[in-house]
Amino acid sequence: MSISIMAKDIDPPGNGSGVSTPARAAAVTMRDVAEHAGVSVATVSLVINNKKRDRIGEATRTRVKKAVAELGYRPNILAQSLGTGQSRFIGMIADAIATLPYAGQILRGAQEEAWRNGYVLLVVDTDDVAELTDDALRMMIDHKAVGVLYSTWYHTEVQPPSLLASVPSVFVNCFTSDPTGYAVVPNEVQGGFAATQLLTSQGHRRIAFVNSTEIAPSTSGRFEGYREALAEVGVGVDPALQVSIDPDAAGGFQEAGYAAGHELLSRGNAPTAVFCYNDRVAMGMYDALKEHGLSIPGDIAIVGFDDQEVIAAHLRPRLTSIALPHYELGVRGVQALLKRVEQGDSLTGVERIDCPPVVRSSI
Repeated sequence: MSISIMAKDIDPPGNGSGVSTPARAAAVTMRDVAEHAGVSVATVSLVINNKKRDRIGEATRTRVKKAVAELGYRPNILAQSLGTGQSRFIGMIADAIATLPYAGQILRGAQEEAWRNGYVLLVVDTDDVAELTDDALRMMIDHKAVGVLYSTWYHTEVQPPSLLASVPSVFVNCFTSDPTGYAVVPNEVQGGFAATQLLTSQGHRRIAFVNSTEIAPSTSGRFEGYREALAEVGVGVDPALQVSIDPDAAGGFQEAGYAAGHELLSRGNAPTAVFCYNDRVAMGMYDALKEHGLSIPGDIAIVGFDDQEVIAAHLRPRLTSIALPHYELGVRGVQALLKRVEQGDSLTGVERIDCPPVVRSSI
């Protein structure tokens, strides 16, 4: 379960919470559960809060849990927080992932893992506006969130707001130079290695790599993985098989991939396979190869990256790609945050999550 708030929904300090609760049917109460199970309200409270008391037998616990399931009872988490001083909220600050379909899997993984552990995820999408980020953090601190996930829609280094230091936190899909922090990020090197190994395992040795000029973990990491996979089969990096693209100058990744395809083919001694920086680059590469009368994968095999299903699964032939582990990033982020809550700053470092290959028809 999660509560999502967009940046425009956050009121400035002093103007209220900005969060409205829709009208709904009367909720099942603890008294309803007690009557259904034939026990006292106190007994229900002890069972649902996992209080171990010898006087409550296992048969009674089972009966109460069955009544909870049959009636669909859900505890009032905010009321529990006020009563015990211990929150069941986990905060999540995102710059845009709540509105992006593929990166939104981070949100899905985090909210499902939070719910599995008895927490509600409070999500604020700030559009990367510093003032709104600070307001969101204050709101989460006011709601006694046990900790905060700080996430970006693409893998990058960030300068976190100073307020983040006042609450346990984990960086998801981003990282910081602060050695006391903890981050969960994609394993870009492994992803680049996996992409290239898919091609070397098919016997390809003249494998081109179309990379981006962006300075980012994705560009350097994927190239390092490419280099390692070639070295594994005794092949060095050939400058004639490297193309660096500037998507901004080219009018986007697809147009840049199209131009890169023509450039590779103009050099002579064409590659037998191409590893593309992302799936949009691969779309452009498809167009260029087809204009030259070349078939995929018969003449040239193609591997993309990101596994954007709306692209990869609908190209003809369908594109083999390396998936970014967005869902797993969200899951592992919550797991790490709960460990940090328990262990404090003793949990530090960077956890890299492998990027799985998704094999289709382009190799």
